[in-house]
Amino acid sequence: MNNGTVKFFNDLKGFGFIKENDSDQEYFVHVSGLVHEIQENDKVTFDLQEGKKGLNAVNVKRA
Repeated sequence: MNNGTVKFFNDLKGFGFIKENDSDQEYFVHVSGLVHEIQENDKVTFDLQEGKKGLNAVNVKRA
């Protein structure tokens, strides 16, 4: 389980990005990977899964 902060999330388009706390890595997140609804600046926990264009955040939960 990784920890991070929601940098950007667009409800209308259903995607955004999460910045990992332990590094400067940012990961794509799609609405299908959410457990809880999220907003910008929310603290979250997440898993990583290989997607079409790299690693995606999945099982995203508000911390």
